Amino acid sequence: MENTNNEKTKVILCAIYKQGEDAECEVSLGELERLADTAGCEVAAVLTQCREKPDVRTVLGSGKVQELSELCANHEVGLVIFDCELSPSQIKAIEDDIETDVSVIDRSMLILDIFADHARTSEGRLQVELAQLRYTSPRLVGRGKILSRQGGTASSGSVGARGPGETKLEIDRRRIREKITALERELEKVEQNRLVMRRQRDKSGITKCGIVGYTNAGKSTLLNYLTGAGILAENKLFATLDPTTRQFTTPNGTKLLLTDTVGFIRNLPHHLIKAFKSTLDEAVYSDILLIVVDSSDPEFISQTKVTSDLLEELGASGKPTVYVFNKCDACTDRDALIHMKTLASSSNTEVVFISAITGAGCSTLIEVIERLAANGKHRVTLHIPPEDGAITGLIYKDADDVDMDYREDGIYCKCVVDDKLYAKIKKYIVEE
Repeated sequence: MENTNNEKTKVILCAIYKQGEDAECEVSLGELERLADTAGCEVAAVLTQCREKPDVRTVLGSGKVQELSELCANHEVGLVIFDCELSPSQIKAIEDDIETDVSVIDRSMLILDIFADHARTSEGRLQVELAQLRYTSPRLVGRGKILSRQGGTASSGSVGARGPGETKLEIDRRRIREKITALERELEKVEQNRLVMRRQRDKSGITKCGIVGYTNAGKSTLLNYLTGAGILAENKLFATLDPTTRQFTTPNGTKLLLTDTVGFIRNLPHHLIKAFKSTLDEAVYSDILLIVVDSSDPEFISQTKVTSDLLEELGASGKPTVYVFNKCDACTDRDALIHMKTLASSSNTEVVFISAITGAGCSTLIEVIERLAANGKHRVTLHIPPEDGAITGLIYKDADDVDMDYREDGIYCKCVVDDKLYAKIKKYIVEE
């Protein structure tokens, strides 16, 4: 959203809140301001209003809209961002009521803009474009300054004047529908490729760890520290968007696959979750979840709840989980940390305190992951007599890291098995 001359676009942030919810509104607006900064904008003013229900036409009341119009003129603002989802008619009405030439967007549009700027892989770009088209398609009529009707309206008095304009809108919508269909087909192919890669990882028997958490919690920094991945890690929201997987071997020789995933945020639009399903599924298919928490952020408790709720929505809850409280060297609320540790411990999850920048506590984290990776897993060597060769089908199906060696006196097999398969092949074990 930056201008071509490198000057930041001046914006005004707007929000409404119910009686007694002013503190929550302030937190959400603070996050919106960070999103705006990430998008290359400069916040010129913030406008809020306490009201029980949003105005059907403009969200804000008529007096506040007039105040917004004056602020836009006084600060030479080019963009207004609402901290709530706007309908197409609301966008158009607000733009019409602001006397200067200003564009109006909502929180979802801003996040989409950031995602579009930060996507680096072909899959990421496809996912972002699909999400943008799905979101903007019903809003074409609302973008009056960009997709205005060419022929006026019925009230203008010119017979047939609406025709060209309506035709243009229909053409735009039809092209978007066609583009959405094409993108969905491309993403289906990408998802199939990702599925093949997951199956290969499953067969390897290497434990998969998904690094998840709120945006800017330090997930990429942690992956860089452990594996030297060298991926971008900045103090910005959604600095990295595309998932990165790296193999990591612990000092004790345990092999792990660590995957850095896209960060979560409050009110993450559902269409984004749908578009990024194949990426977010990295958390679903992980054996262990590392939930990274920015313990230096005053809102880390509520951010942790957002992460937990989204993981449950994705169907990724219930796995062996480690709460990784990062940036502990910069934490100022020790009581809140103790409270979170108590809550996490009561839910049978592990808790580790680290600093991904300095590496403090990371050795403890590795020990915890090693212990979780070993739970219920047995690396065994089998000697299967020729007459029992049919058991190899079950081993190929359910075991990991399978290595078969066919000899005259039978089949020698090295593999990693879970408790269930272990009970079935126990009589063939010659080394464990």
